[in-house]
Amino acid sequence: MSKQGTETRGFQSEVKQLLHLMIHSLYSNKEIFLRELISNASDAADKLRFKALENPELYAGDANLGVRISINKDAGTITIADNGIGMTRDEVIDNLGTIAKSGTKAFLQTMGSDQAKDSQLIGQFGVGFYSSFIVADKVTVKTRSAQVSADEAVMWESAGEGEYTISDISKSERGTEITLHLREEDKEFLDDWRIRSIISKYSDHIALPVEVQTQENDEVKWEKINKAQALWTRSKTEISDDEYKEFYKHISHDFADPLTWSHNRVEGKQEYTSLLYIPAKAPWDLWNRDHEHGLKLYVHRVFIMDEAQQFMPNYLRFVKGLIDSNDLPLNVSREILQDSKITQNLRNALTKRVLQMLNKLSKDQPEQYQQFWNEFGLVLKEGTGEDFTNRESIAKLLRFASTHTDSDAQTVSLDEYITRMQDGQDKIYYLTADSYIAAKNSPHLELLRKKGIEVLLLSDRIDEWMMSNLTEFDGKQFLSVSKADESLEKLADTEESEQQKETDKAFEAFISKAKTLLGERVKNVKLTHRLTTTPAMVTTDADEMTTQMAKLFAATGQKVPEVKYIFEINPEHALVKRIAAIEDEAQFNEWVELLFDQALFAERGTLTDPHTFIQRMNQLLMNN
Repeated sequence: MSKQGTETRGFQSEVKQLLHLMIHSLYSNKEIFLRELISNASDAADKLRFKALENPELYAGDANLGVRISINKDAGTITIADNGIGMTRDEVIDNLGTIAKSGTKAFLQTMGSDQAKDSQLIGQFGVGFYSSFIVADKVTVKTRSAQVSADEAVMWESAGEGEYTISDISKSERGTEITLHLREEDKEFLDDWRIRSIISKYSDHIALPVEVQTQENDEVKWEKINKAQALWTRSKTEISDDEYKEFYKHISHDFADPLTWSHNRVEGKQEYTSLLYIPAKAPWDLWNRDHEHGLKLYVHRVFIMDEAQQFMPNYLRFVKGLIDSNDLPLNVSREILQDSKITQNLRNALTKRVLQMLNKLSKDQPEQYQQFWNEFGLVLKEGTGEDFTNRESIAKLLRFASTHTDSDAQTVSLDEYITRMQDGQDKIYYLTADSYIAAKNSPHLELLRKKGIEVLLLSDRIDEWMMSNLTEFDGKQFLSVSKADESLEKLADTEESEQQKETDKAFEAFISKAKTLLGERVKNVKLTHRLTTTPAMVTTDADEMTTQMAKLFAATGQKVPEVKYIFEINPEHALVKRIAAIEDEAQFNEWVELLFDQALFAERGTLTDPHTFIQRMNQLLMNN
């Protein structure tokens, strides 16, 4: 390979912004730089082990992988060296000069000076290397890929400003060596015991030895500081909560503690170990199409791949963790995983495990579960349509706003709702709308409020689709109160049924004229006793597409069939009684059109012809 010499290159603009945040001390906990660099070294060792499965020559006779840390107090430097996979010149430019994640620029532009948000930045991008600049005013990287010769190594150097230099060097051993030239105010990290305590605190779980250089009678020695045993292979009884939390931060690059976790070793027909975590915060790119998710896959404790999506359904894409299987081959690929029966069995078992974790969290720590729901509830809702097998378990985990709480906070479970159902009530009532306010003030709720019957109020875009897949819970059917339904009509029956019959008879002519006027625009026109303060509303038949479902179809660019509504009129309302008394046919028709438009507007939030509606309303106001 020809030498390319020394060149100076500019950082990608996103990297400049990231470095600006680092250098201006947005991190109150500066010691995390060492955790991030050791974590990267561990990843480099994992990658070498994986590639060496097919090409053992990459080890070049040295299969003892580890991280070595040396301190030079005179020079004011710390060096973190590993003998992992290393990098080529192109990889150095790609990994240390750019952030190759879509949406990065937009995300960085939204960053404020909020320290809590900024403190998660490194982890969000998986670019822990840049944390070096929290404590260093210059960083030197010497690296040699395991796949190239000694004279094809590379040196990268930068002061963390607008540019970096890259040059060709010789390096006898594969791997990466990072030297931090510490700022004067950060020389505390030259203290040997400080470094040892940071390693013990953050990196005890790393599965390869982390060693610190010591001098003894002018002889250089290396002392192993961490346990150097893969955490998930140890017994649960000997692992502390702090160790579990630190391991989570290592594999997820998250700075916050997880909400909960589950560590299981399964023996028998299939043998595997899983360690699954539920994060406390959603990643900023959770809704990006290219959001990477999945578990780390190990086979017989050998790292195979990151983000193995095959072990977790899409609606649980927020779960972090790993699986170590004894049943998969070491040379397993993503394609083989896709069609493997072993993979499917593991996926089913892990899915059930996560749902059990969440159920336990909801019962034992409801406040933490509410925090989870606020972050990931929208994602979990996808499961009702994706996972038929576990639909009942998912339904137990759903949370809703309702007329009982009179708040837009989604805190009500279906189990709670059922405990409050009235005698004789055999259905779970719900309403979907564009917003919580629209749902709360919907005319569909009037009778149910009067009767003291609780209604679930749903206003997320996905809710209508979710409810189309969720037909019953605990033997109780769901019913949208925007539907025309016999059970709702029965609720409207009162002791004054004889009086109602007389009223209905008196309005027969009214209904007949309204049907003739509206014709094919409606499925039916009828009287209703479900309303108390509203003159009219529209409903749909049980087999008709709902308004919210039609909007969902339209939002995805699909052709939407016209929704044919049932126009329901409240004969007890003063305005309706007044219209019934109008003898002038043209004026009567104008009022019926106005009532119909009002009902459509309340249901859909929009009108096909708002201008005509306004003109008609103004004209009628002037005539009265």
